[in-house]
Amino acid sequence: MLSRVADSIFWMSRYIERAENIARFVDATMTLTLDLPADDTAAWAELIASVGDPEDFAARYGSPSPATVLRYLTFDERNPNSILTTLARARENARCVRDAISSEMWEQANTFYLDVKGAAAQGRFGAMPHAFFAQVKLASHQFVGVTDSTMSHGEAWHFNRIGRLLERADKTACILGAERFNRATTSPAAASPSEMLIDDLDWSGLLKAASAHEMYRKKHGRIEPHRVFEFLILSREFPRAAHYCLLRCVESVHAISGTLPGTYTNPPEQRLGRLAAQLDYAGVEDILPPEVGGDARPFLTRLRSDLYAVGDAIAAAFFPS
Repeated sequence: MLSRVADSIFWMSRYIERAENIARFVDATMTLTLDLPADDTAAWAELIASVGDPEDFAARYGSPSPATVLRYLTFDERNPNSILTTLARARENARCVRDAISSEMWEQANTFYLDVKGAAAQGRFGAMPHAFFAQVKLASHQFVGVTDSTMSHGEAWHFNRIGRLLERADKTACILGAERFNRATTSPAAASPSEMLIDDLDWSGLLKAASAHEMYRKKHGRIEPHRVFEFLILSREFPRAAHYCLLRCVESVHAISGTLPGTYTNPPEQRLGRLAAQLDYAGVEDILPPEVGGDARPFLTRLRSDLYAVGDAIAAAFFPS
């Protein structure tokens, strides 16, 4: 396969996954703020800090508000990580490799972008925002389903899967690193009833943002912060958990290179294998180490840095310019 084609397929998939994740996080924040005072914008500011560019946002919009954050993360074409911008890039990558993907994939990617662009132009977003974000998530799921059903599971399909799952693992770590979740794990046990209620809403919203609420409840029942971290980072079975994503990426990179599991012939295999092995033997005490007060952010920062290094290694090995 030409490196140019592999590169476009990788980023097509990654951008569509990014659009879905932004929709998840914005929708979850909207739901959360329904139960908070109208003038409480902390959740919106934290959302920008997690998945946006705070300096760029502040320069163009000033202080965060629901309306400005929604505009910035959804339809702002000057924001490289808005839903509209990422879908435009996904569509362009799909257009460049139409001969390597199925016609159904191209049609889904094109329709996905045009629907979001039409919503921006016609102002349909403001009336029913939750329905809009639900449609974004559904369109992304449809693209994954169409891909798995209509594309041969060869090299191109594996590059597509690696792009999607690296992005997914990164965004799972990103949202878990938000201050409010780590503040809740390190705060004293003696909290007021209102503070406990807000914490419960936060954790429930986080699980719903990852489509993990029902599966978590089936496994653990009561929502407990350390169990949420364990489930979304270390689960081998839940498809949005970082560990699950890495295990599937390891399978795909070996399929591309033709090497046996447990061996490596290039840096992507080495980095992915090492990172997956670290999570193989990690426990919740590694994510929430007592010596730093149970703060998960150092672990999550390292994880995201390692994921970036994997992406760079893949680009250097398979997409040389």
